[in-house]
Parts: sequence; C-alpha cells; structure tokens
Amino acid sequence: MTLRKLGLGLVFLAGAIIGGLALAFLVVYFRPDLLVRTRTVTPPVTAPATMLPPAGPAPSTGAEATPDARPAEVSMRSFAQAVQRAAPAVVNIYTARLVTEQVQPNSFEQLFNGPRTEQHVQRALGSGVIIDDAGHIVTNNHVIANAAIIKVRLADGRSADARVVGRDPDTDLAVLAIKLANLPVMTLGRSDRLQVGDEVLAIGNPLGLQQSVTHGIVSATDRKQLGLATFENFIQTDAAINEGNSGGALIDAAGELVGINTAVIAKNSDPSGVEGIGFAIPVNLARGVIREILERGHVVRGWSGIQADDFTDDLAAYYRLPHGGVVITGLYPNGPAANAGLRVGDILLAVNGRSLRNAQDGLTQVASEKPGVTVKLRIQRGAEVREVECKVVQRPNQV
Repeated sequence: MTLRKLGLGLVFLAGAIIGGLALAFLVVYFRPDLLVRTRTVTPPVTAPATMLPPAGPAPSTGAEATPDARPAEVSMRSFAQAVQRAAPAVVNIYTARLVTEQVQPNSFEQLFNGPRTEQHVQRALGSGVIIDDAGHIVTNNHVIANAAIIKVRLADGRSADARVVGRDPDTDLAVLAIKLANLPVMTLGRSDRLQVGDEVLAIGNPLGLQQSVTHGIVSATDRKQLGLATFENFIQTDAAINEGNSGGALIDAAGELVGINTAVIAKNSDPSGVEGIGFAIPVNLARGVIREILERGHVVRGWSGIQADDFTDDLAAYYRLPHGGVVITGLYPNGPAANAGLRVGDILLAVNGRSLRNAQDGLTQVASEKPGVTVKLRIQRGAEVREVECKVVQRPNQV
C-alpha cells in the first residue's frame, strides 16, 4: 500500500513539472516581452594605493582631453609668472684677470736662476641684475675684483663689454654699466618686509648653467658676524646657491628683487656635510650703496678709528661690571677716538644714546654718520661711566 502511494506521488510530481515547462514555453513563445533579462555584474575591485596603473594607452572615453588639460581637482602651484617677470633682467658675467704666481723651481733652475714667476689668465663666472634702463648692473664686488675684462651676457642672447662704475668692498657690492638698448629692468622690492618662512627664488648662472632658478624659503634675516664683509646684514636662505650664482637675484613670489646672492657655506669644506645655507645682501642695503656709487663713484661712511670686540654680559659679570657692551681693543694713532681721549679697554655702551648690541652694531652706527659730525659716545672705564664727544671723519680705503 505504501509503495503504491509513493508511486502515485512521483507520477503527480512529474506531471506537474512537465506541465509547468509546457506553460513556460507557451508564455515565452506568445509573450516574449514578459521575460525579464538579467546579467551578472562583477563588482569593481579597488586597487591598493601602491598599485601602478596598467601599462599601455588608456581606453578612449569618446571625449579625449587636450595635452595641456589638467583635471579640475588638481591644484598646481607655480612660480612661472614670477620667473618670467624677473629672469630677463638677470645677466651672466664673465671675467678674466691676469694672475702672477711663483713657480717652484727644480734643482737646476734653483742653482742658476733662482725662483721665477709665471702669469696666466684666470677666468671666472658670476651673475648680475639690471637695475635701470640706462644699463646699470649690480653684482658682487668679489665677482669683478681685479678683473681686466668683464663681459655681460643677457638672457635674450645679447652681450656687451662692461665697465666698473664703482665698488664697495665693505658690503661686497659693485655697479657695472653696459651700452645696450631696450634693456629689461628688475623691479626692486622691500627686504624689510621679508619674514622667516617666506618663499624665495634664486636666479643666476651657477657653474655656467645660464638662467638657472632654484626655490627655497627665507631661513633667517639679519645674519651678521659671518666674516664675509665689513658690514653684514644677510638674508639666509636654503634656495640652492652655487659657484656662479654670486651677484644674481634673490626674488620673492611676486618676482621682485629682495636680495643679491653672495655666498654659501660650502658642503665640501665642512666635514659635517652642511648644505642649504646661503646668504644674500638685502635689497634695502644694496639700494643705498647703489645710490652712493651712482652719485659719487664710491660710498661715503663715517669712521672713528675704533677697533672693538664684543663684551658680553657674562664677561661683565666676571669682571664685576654692571652690564656688557663693546670693548675697545685698538685705536688708530691720531684717529678721532684716540684724539677724543678714549683708551684701549674702555667699554663702549652707546652711540648718541643708542645702546649697542655688539661690535658690528657699533661699527654700523658710526658708519651711518656723515663725516664731519660729532657723536656722543657713552663709555665705561672701570666703575666710572662718562660721555665723550668724538668727531667722525670719512672712512679711509673705501676702494
């Protein structure tokens, strides 16, 4: 009985399946629009950030971008406009000087002729900046010092011989002049507005690579006592400065001149591998020197005949003095300070009531006075503080 019921169930199930298939066939045949078409979609796989795109050309999207097009979401920061504004006024300077050197003689020459000398032409590279349409160029004094021939090459390919208008070794600046028409001129900016962290660009002729541009920031301002010049007030930057950059332009993001590139702490000369430390003369300092040179051919500065060194608060405490200042270490004979009664060992505290930060500050304050004026010097001699009047004369050996 049980087997009979099972057999009847199987027959009924088979009939139902066959009937269903027959009904589905009729539906598809007479009403194909009722059939829903589907396809399997494989979900996209997100590649990890380090995966490289597949090699080969990208598939066409039907709307190809032009070569200059960039995705809208990409923000590109560029200093191209600043460089285009400033670079044409930066020139390459080539110099040649005759150098005489003593040659070490061999034993035969030493026996009959003794020591001898040889002369040869020494060539050097540098940079400069055109500052007016009259053809005046500012550069470093050390770039053109003792040069017999000075040639200037512009960014547009023109070249000309240059003459020296004037030099100022005390700040390592010099002004040249060329005779060419339609000259590009650099816009002078304001170095006193520079802040540490501001972006700057150095443009010059490093290693003979014309019109090279490097980028960095202002690392520090008012750097002094570096031993590079008598009067120092350098901008420190990490924009790469190399041989041939001297005299070139340090510009801001607007393309205006803020400094004259002058020196770099050479990596090869320092066992610690120092790099990224360059120095530029602020344009505010250069502006005054340029004006003096164009008017007089040299810079006129005051001079008191004092040689001095720093006398720190620590030294003052050691000698049981109330505060530090500048100690007078030497006096030029018959110089203004010696004639005013100052002595070696006196502590110079102030010039015209302005306290001194260091010996460089004292030198600068006196130098800023016009020759012929009288300045008041506050000094300390032992425990006594006194005021001394000192007549300032023109600083000798300007060139």
